[in-house]
Parts: sequence; structure tokens; C-alpha cells
Amino acid sequence: MEQAGRLEAAGTSIRPDHAGAAAAIDTTSTGKQHFEVLDGLRGSAAMLVVLFHIQGITVAWEGARIILHHAVLAVDFFFMLSGFVIGYAYDDRWDRMRARDFLKLRLIRLHPLVVLGVLLGFASYLVDPFAGTAQNVPIRDLLVALALGLLLLPSPMLPNRWGDTHPFNGPCWSLLQEYIGNIAYAFALRHMPPRTLGVLAVLSGAVLIGCTATLDGIDQGSAWPSFWMAPVRLCFPFVIGLWLYRVRGRLPSIRLGWLPLTLLMTGIAAFPTVPPVAGIPLNGLFESLCVVLVFPLIVHAGSHSDAGAGMMRLCRASGRISYPIYITHFPFLYIWMNYVANEAPSTARMTGIGLALVPLLILVAWAAYKFWDEPIRRRLRIALAPRP
Repeated sequence: MEQAGRLEAAGTSIRPDHAGAAAAIDTTSTGKQHFEVLDGLRGSAAMLVVLFHIQGITVAWEGARIILHHAVLAVDFFFMLSGFVIGYAYDDRWDRMRARDFLKLRLIRLHPLVVLGVLLGFASYLVDPFAGTAQNVPIRDLLVALALGLLLLPSPMLPNRWGDTHPFNGPCWSLLQEYIGNIAYAFALRHMPPRTLGVLAVLSGAVLIGCTATLDGIDQGSAWPSFWMAPVRLCFPFVIGLWLYRVRGRLPSIRLGWLPLTLLMTGIAAFPTVPPVAGIPLNGLFESLCVVLVFPLIVHAGSHSDAGAGMMRLCRASGRISYPIYITHFPFLYIWMNYVANEAPSTARMTGIGLALVPLLILVAWAAYKFWDEPIRRRLRIALAPRP
């Protein structure tokens, strides 16, 4: 869930914001301006996912006690940002870039943290002190799951992992979809004009609404029984994100800023589960309409908004750790899950540890970004650079 990832910063430039004040913004390695509010929103969405997982485990996933019921929609928001940012970063580079060059760049950007997340998950499966005998698995099965996980491929189910397709690090299911979206862009979507993308978005949006309404929820795709739903969740947001970039200049400009848009996303995440009415599963309909109608407005508004001098640093930092925290937090929460389930801690203790997990996971994400992701990507760019 980077998902498209924050492009490498290579300097700063000055431009006037919409209020007329000068604001310093960083630029990409190709000299393009960052959409700093979208960076910040990526971080906001990642934190909603982390808080949802911590709090959900704390209350044993009892529906009435969960606070951020719809935080799972952050994954669909990531897919939409990916489509937008991929178009922005690469649409104008195909005259000097081949598909294999693009895919190499995406692997360099995404895979180092995939590897770290899987290794952390493998370690947590082996040494979890609270799992009891629930994770006693033949070493051959573990090594098969590890090898497939390092390649970001689904693996056979392992005990105590909810039937996840990526049992050492559940969120990897969405990174696999990210790769699929990147491949689709390289070989097909980049050739499509905005009108064709719009038609594809309408069709895939209708499929998403139909499937999600039938299932009464969008939280599908991460486990084997619902694996078919993963590409359904990918298609509409990724395509509409790319379309939004392509037609951005033709649409009315909407400026709301990082904080109002974050509050809107938080309000959606915290909205109560919608009960069925007359047999109609309204919760799934609500979630799919958020993705189809509200999220495109948020992305469009974020692309036109300025963070402002006061929020810019926060947006930058939030964008930098959004992917690291998304891909590294779950291995620690597997241990938290087993502790809550098997040790029966008091409510006060669970609350205290749950709150302490937030800064811990932020620190882990920062360390992963600083000491793993950046150095490895730098070395890979040098090693795989075209030879003169």
C-alpha cells in the first residue's frame, strides 16, 4: 500500500499558492512538483488502517465495539492514488522508456519493503511467545510460504492466519494487486484515451457496486475464499485514478486542503455499520458508493489543494512513512492478536498497550524507510542503471 509510492525528492522549488503566499515544495527526481496534499492523505489513510487493526484486535473484532468500521476502504483509496500518481509520473516518459524499464522502476520502488514485511512476518510466526501450539507447522510448509511471500505470490494457508493468501504479512495481498495494476498500465491502460478509460471506469464501478452490495461489505480479497474480489477492488479505483489525472485540467478546481480532507476520510471510516433494510444490504452499498463517488472527489480536491507552510512538513513526513507503516505493522499485530486472545489481559492493560503500539509502529516504519528502503533502493538504482 504505498500504493504508487511517493516519488523520490530531489530538491525544492518555490511557487505561489492559491492565496498568493510563497510556499516551498519539493520536486521529484524528474523535476516535477509533488502533490503534497495527496502525500499527506496517503499517510492519513495508512494511519486509519493501523488504528483500525489495533483497535479491532483489542475488542476481538466485535462489531458493536469497533470504532473505524469502514477503515478498510483505505486500501481502495490507495489504489486510486496509485492510478493518479502512476499517470502523473510516467505518462510523459514513454518516448524514452520501455515497458521493462517501467516495471524495473516499480520493482525497485515497491519490492524492498515487501521483502522486509515478509521477513518480519516470518520471524513473528516463528517466535511469537503467545501463540501456544497454534503455529506449530512443518518447516517445509513455512519455507514454501516464505519463498512465495518474498516473490509476493499467494501461498497455501497457514494455521492462525484467517485463511490469508499472504500468511506472513496479510497486507501483501493489496501489493500484489498494485503490481497487477502496474502491469496493466504498462501494456494496456497507458495507450487508452480518457474516453476509453471513462467507459472502463463506469463498467468496473458497476461491477464493484454489485459485488460489494451483494457481499454487504467491501472487506474482501485478502483471504482465499474471497480472493476473486481482489481484482474487482483494484480495477475501478486504479482506472479512475488514472482518468482523474488525464482530465484534471478540464474539471472544476476544488481546494479543501489536507486537514478537511483527512477529517472527511476519518468521518467515512468512523461511520456506523449500516444495517440492511427490507433485505437490502445497505452497508455494502454505502462502502462501494464511498469508493465510486466520494473518493474521486477527495483525490481531485487533493490534487488541486496546497498544504500550506504549516502543514507541508507534516504532509511530507506522512507521505514518506505511509507505505512503510502499511507494510510493516501487521507482523507486530499478529503477536498482539495472540496476546489478546490467549493471555486475557485486563481492559486497562489492553488499552495501554494498544496506545503504545501506535508510536512503536511509527518508529518501526521510520526505521524501515531510513535504514532499509532508501539505502536498498539507492543501491538498486545504481546497480541496474543502463550502462553507457
